[in-house]
Amino acid sequence: MKNLLILSLLIISASVFAQTKVSGVIKDETGFPVSFANVIFKDSQEGTISDENGRFYLESDKTYQTVIFSFLGFTTKEIELTSRTTYNMEVVMEESADALDEVVVYSGKTSKKNNPALDMLRKIWENRRENGVKKFKQYQYDKYEKLEFDLNTIDSALIKSKVFKGMEFVFDQVDTSNVTGNTYLPIFINEAVSKVYGDNSLNQEKEVLQGNKNSGFENNQTLIAFVKDLYSEYDVYDNYLKFFDKAFTSPLSRTGIDVYNYVLQDSAYRDNKWCYNIVYYPRRKNELTFKGNFWVNDTTWAIKEINLKASKSANLNWVRDVYIEQDFDVLNDSTFLITRDYFMSDFSFRKKEEARGVYGKRTTLYNNYVFDIPKGKKYYTQQVDPYSFEIYNRPDDFWDINRMEKLSKDEKGVYKMLDTLKTVGRFKALYNIGATLASGYYEVNNLDIGPVFSIFGFNEAEGLRIRLGGRTYFGQNDPWRLEGFGAYGFKDDRFKYGISGKWLLDRKSRLTVFGGNRRDVEQTGASLTNSNDVLGRSLASSSLFSVGSNDRLSRINLSTIGFDIEPWKNFILRITGSYRTLKSATDTFSIDYKVLEDGVYTGKIKSELQQAEIQFGFMYTPGRKTSGYGVERTVINSGDFPSFYAGYSYGLKDIMGGDFEYKKIQALYTQPWNIGGIGRLLSTVEVGTTMGAVPISLLNPIPGNQTYFSAYNSFTQLDYYEFVSDTYASLHLEHNFGGRIFSRIPLLRKLDLREVVGFRAVYGTISQENIDLNASNIVYKAPEDVYWEWSVGVGNIFRVFRLDFNFRGNYLDMPDARNFGVTGVFGFSF
Repeated sequence: MKNLLILSLLIISASVFAQTKVSGVIKDETGFPVSFANVIFKDSQEGTISDENGRFYLESDKTYQTVIFSFLGFTTKEIELTSRTTYNMEVVMEESADALDEVVVYSGKTSKKNNPALDMLRKIWENRRENGVKKFKQYQYDKYEKLEFDLNTIDSALIKSKVFKGMEFVFDQVDTSNVTGNTYLPIFINEAVSKVYGDNSLNQEKEVLQGNKNSGFENNQTLIAFVKDLYSEYDVYDNYLKFFDKAFTSPLSRTGIDVYNYVLQDSAYRDNKWCYNIVYYPRRKNELTFKGNFWVNDTTWAIKEINLKASKSANLNWVRDVYIEQDFDVLNDSTFLITRDYFMSDFSFRKKEEARGVYGKRTTLYNNYVFDIPKGKKYYTQQVDPYSFEIYNRPDDFWDINRMEKLSKDEKGVYKMLDTLKTVGRFKALYNIGATLASGYYEVNNLDIGPVFSIFGFNEAEGLRIRLGGRTYFGQNDPWRLEGFGAYGFKDDRFKYGISGKWLLDRKSRLTVFGGNRRDVEQTGASLTNSNDVLGRSLASSSLFSVGSNDRLSRINLSTIGFDIEPWKNFILRITGSYRTLKSATDTFSIDYKVLEDGVYTGKIKSELQQAEIQFGFMYTPGRKTSGYGVERTVINSGDFPSFYAGYSYGLKDIMGGDFEYKKIQALYTQPWNIGGIGRLLSTVEVGTTMGAVPISLLNPIPGNQTYFSAYNSFTQLDYYEFVSDTYASLHLEHNFGGRIFSRIPLLRKLDLREVVGFRAVYGTISQENIDLNASNIVYKAPEDVYWEWSVGVGNIFRVFRLDFNFRGNYLDMPDARNFGVTGVFGFSF
């Protein structure tokens, strides 16, 4: 009782503008919950619906004396409120005999025949393209967006905990969510004002930022990018809505009839337009679905209002609630345009109501629509300077004019509270711990130490390996950055190091110069497409545990210098010059090659390779979104866009002691696919060829995987150098069903497991001139009969682990062939 009293006092003291609040549960006379019942303040349009457990929460900035409860088949009930805040109400609704005689009440699975709600749903599909900005050739509008991160479920135990000692003043800003009814404390706020331009004939859209203001974690791009990534653009008319790398079935989807139950519940005027109210809820549990209701106009069949709440049983990690509201306004008698979008996620390690978590919230308002004013293709494709000091430092009067929704007194206080909080030493310490876990680096003044997750490693050449690195970090938008590491192997008793630097010369074109040097032990051939990343290092070189002997390692001394430029958005051109020396790192592995003169073997063998090379490449990533404008940017929608790479390398002989002249052409295409309601597919195609006779260190070994970790783009059942090629083509497919199959198996349903299948294949050849040059202890064999393997996996074990069972498809009679293997991978995913 004491804790509840303190909590109540906190809620009241922090809710000056929230005048009326009610919460509770709705039941019928038998005690069974009444799901999706209407809850509305009398003489208003402010309301909500109960969830599948009959629970509800409703609040308003205005003062109301009465709340009304209604549902088809029950007598409407009015309850007088005796105070502004009434929690834990238990509302019992009585069945109505008259109503039962007049209407059909749908409960459980509704019929797909003679259901007026489904007839209206088909009308919505027919008129989909006639609604919104897609109806016009060009469009533009003003956009205001407010992002917020809040710590929720604030109680007296948290307030008194030692964690917040010295920071008790933050609890002056505690408020209550009008969706969940839980108390929350804002810890991050970002506001942005933009002008959006679009051209449907060109399929182009451009958002011009006019003002940005934030408080909280503005100096850590990782956390800000995480917040922004929650809110990829979506359209409720689409068949599937993508959140957290998952495809939720939209209630307006053409497949919705098979996924949802629909009930025509009400009809009324909404802003002088006659609309029907349809309630929907899932047909099955454990699927990525919503529950809620929408209002649809009776003539245009356009959505006027809609709310979506993720079903509690959805196979979704770390997220307790997802709630969406959208409002649309009438431009004319035939066009509805979105005016408000509200998105809230409730993140928590546990899904129990009493568990603490974090709200991620976005409120977006739209205004001043203008149509059919062409801008031209060049306007949408030209690069602009992404940073303007004025945009990020707008005065208060700019925000007073351009905010489409004024900040409440509490929200204004949050800015001041967060600015004060950042000066508190204890908060800084907690913040640094969180930032370290998120980014892998620990910040010390203007230096980041890390990555902390790669300190220890093991291989046959070095034995136990310790690595420690760091990078300069003055802020997320640094125009230059230095990075380096030092490592020591206890077996070879050698010190290794790497250092690199890059400098952004022009923000508009993103002209960047870079260079560096690395002396290290490396597993060459760990990937088909070559990289001259001076600090790059594969898991194959440093895995603590491996299958068989991991001794086919090389000592590398690599130096690079180059520049890249982004002349068009997401199109990057790069030129790199490199010089490397390579030799074997173990006594059991040889990279020896024969020395030829004019194509004739001289009888000499060399064990060390020296090679200068120049590489031209381009990378195209359409749809990629980034945060920041410094030399390094954070990709905020990783895994959501295709990636194309093509490269041409030329080996320079007799320049800087280069041993070989050759030409190498390589290409890579990676594409994620959301395949409706059956999950997500990731595909990769790689092709390449090396022209000219070169030793094993410059060829293309098919990348094996002798670790116990699943590694995409490698072949799990192959050893390193089991296949060697100079011309190759490979295909990798990995499909995650997201629990669609396991959710239909009663004994497995509650475990929220996810099914993963994979297929990998590669074709390659090796020329006779490369075979003749070889003097190593590797016998060249290319997969001229396509090598393939497949896997099945169980993911989301304890929500952080996936176990894969891998099967070799052919070449089963090769010496020491691994026909079956088990690998796993850790990872945090929604």
